[in-house]
Amino acid sequence: MRGRKGLLTALLLASCAALLAAALWPAPWAFAVLVPLSYAGEAALPGRAADALGRAHLSATVRFMTRETAAVLLLARSAPGRPWAYALLAAGLFAFHLGRAAQTWLALFLDRCHNQRPVTTRNLDLPSLRIPPAPPRALLVWRGTRLLYLDVLPVGLAASGALAGWGWAGAAGAGAALAAEGAAVLALLVHARRAAHLRDRSRVLAAVDDEVRAYRPEVLLYFSGPASAVYQATMWLPTMERLSLRSLVVLRERSLLNALGPTTLPVVCVPASVDLMNFRGLDSARVALFPANVGNNIHMLRMPGVRSVFIGHGDSDKEASFNPYTKVYDEVWVAGPAGRDRYLRADVGVRDDAVVEVGRPQLAAVLRTSPHAEGAVPYRTVLYAPTWEGWTDDLFHSSIQAMGPALVRALLDRGARVVYKPHPLTGHRSPRARAAHREIVALLEAAEGSSLPHLAVTGGEPGLYDCFNEADLLVADISSVVSDFVASGKPYAVTNVAGLPAGEFRERYPAAGAAYLLGPDLGELPDVLRRLAGGEDPMAAARRALRAYLLGADHPDPVARFEEEVRRACIRSAARLERLEAARRPESLALPGRD
Repeated sequence: MRGRKGLLTALLLASCAALLAAALWPAPWAFAVLVPLSYAGEAALPGRAADALGRAHLSATVRFMTRETAAVLLLARSAPGRPWAYALLAAGLFAFHLGRAAQTWLALFLDRCHNQRPVTTRNLDLPSLRIPPAPPRALLVWRGTRLLYLDVLPVGLAASGALAGWGWAGAAGAGAALAAEGAAVLALLVHARRAAHLRDRSRVLAAVDDEVRAYRPEVLLYFSGPASAVYQATMWLPTMERLSLRSLVVLRERSLLNALGPTTLPVVCVPASVDLMNFRGLDSARVALFPANVGNNIHMLRMPGVRSVFIGHGDSDKEASFNPYTKVYDEVWVAGPAGRDRYLRADVGVRDDAVVEVGRPQLAAVLRTSPHAEGAVPYRTVLYAPTWEGWTDDLFHSSIQAMGPALVRALLDRGARVVYKPHPLTGHRSPRARAAHREIVALLEAAEGSSLPHLAVTGGEPGLYDCFNEADLLVADISSVVSDFVASGKPYAVTNVAGLPAGEFRERYPAAGAAYLLGPDLGELPDVLRRLAGGEDPMAAARRALRAYLLGADHPDPVARFEEEVRRACIRSAARLERLEAARRPESLALPGRD
């Protein structure tokens, strides 16, 4: 990869130098050959290579203007008796860059008005703002250096004109580029006039604040993080929609607004911490639910009238489920006794009286059967759902590198239908994990010609619980996937990547207490598949006991149970707020013995 990047960089710089030499010679035929090669090299140049050239003061603008200068020199040297030809081309190129500056400024202005407002929303009516339709995306993104490619018209036609003796060709190309820019500028001006009022920060903030105040949210789902992690919030949306309390989703990064899954709940995105802490529309809220531990949580934690509750994004035996950061919250909600015991064993500062068992409301959608068990299909389905590689290499988080391709190959050889659903962050950090992921996908694609509908789920659909309902057996790593699958009552296998003794592994990871274990050589897999095919399932009783330990006692309506705890948290929040207000009253501040 580095060799290819270096070669492309060298060829691009050489083509620019060669264009100048061909123009000064003059050699119109050589110039005409070099022009398309130079633009092709520009388009193929990797982003990192372009950034490196920019740091060396050879940015895209410099490179494109070098070609333009060479075109003017070519006309000056090849037709010295017609100064008007290269003068018109030079003037046209100068006007082209002025038009590029105007188009870029307008595109940036409209991008701020429509996409960079101090607060953006979903599912909230804002009649007072009169937000106009946004301009076509192409008008906003084609700006700056992207517009430089339009100079292929004057440069290319100048090269052709020099060969044919048409001095006017270069100026005609500049006129065509200017016409395209002029049309874009006019369209942007129309949109800019309609959206000009949106540049008023205070007006936008006040309008959204008024709408949120009128809604009077009681419960907040607060999330911050990269768009790749938005699944952590999305998994809670159906539960939040079913609450009878007024709920509001609060996001902190602009990229999250479009990445968040579909919802009927109102959503506000407030990127700036100062704006969030002065956003009075949140004052009515009594509880804030946090699916993730991130630094930006502190801005909501500063609000004394809101009770902070960490709900996480799935219980598991991984270190993320007993993170020391969690002690900053007023309450920590876990699914069942196992979650409480994790914090007790880890001794990370989370008080036992702060831990509340609320079950897993999302698991109401998990069935305790499968299409094969119901006789709908003749084959058994094995779901392989590995976790991602984590931030370090020494915790054996994921099986995908050490076992993934071999596991999928073994399942295919034994006639199982395979559904592969990796963690959304798989390959995020490790090139080896990315390579293993691609190999698994390739294996399943190669098996498409068989009678079994194998599936590699590389997007959001089908969802994890839909895959649970298809599966007769789960193979997974230590993660919340295992804890959630226990709700189905169906057999599951956990990868023992480190090859620990079975007793030690189950003691360290209680979620594997009712699992079949698979070592790195997959030696146990044939026996597990044989037992299940023959109707033997010695771990069935252990799974029933583990279900209550991991997920809490069964409840007729898991969402109703969750709402009960939300209401109790609201009551506790109101009581604390009342104590705080009482402490601020003048009589409570009087000194002893004074009137």
